[in-house]
Amino acid sequence: MREITVTINGKPTSATVSPRLLLSDFLRQDIGLTGTHVGCEHGYCGSCTVHVDGASTRSCLTLAVQVAGRAVDTVESLAPDGEALHPIQQAFQDCHGLQCGFCTPGLLMSVAELAGTNPECGRAEIREHLAGNICRCTGYHQIVDAVERALVALREAQVDG
Repeated sequence: MREITVTINGKPTSATVSPRLLLSDFLRQDIGLTGTHVGCEHGYCGSCTVHVDGASTRSCLTLAVQVAGRAVDTVESLAPDGEALHPIQQAFQDCHGLQCGFCTPGLLMSVAELAGTNPECGRAEIREHLAGNICRCTGYHQIVDAVERALVALREAQVDG
């Protein structure tokens, strides 16, 4: 067993974990943050995407011990309890960019990364960035519409704020 301290959604957290415990299992089972979904367990579908030090990371391929001393943000960080939806979440709702919702947490986290790294991108770049997130329901058109809307809203919020 190993003692780790990690900042999760801005809060320092210490735990004793098995060296083989996956970050996805640590977040869901040990910490109780069930927004991170586990789909394929091979890093292919992107449902388990979280941010580690700001970069999209597949939590099903990352060991909990690997994030010791680092910052992990999950989908719960976008709109903490009691707060309004994050502009990305609102855009997905407004554009019907989700159906069953299983892939949505990973998509939201990938879009949050894109908003920070390439907020001026077009549809082709959005599709390329989201290529690692598989959705079996929507056909992606509404997801790309939602991302475009979210990026505009985030840019406008920066100008106004």
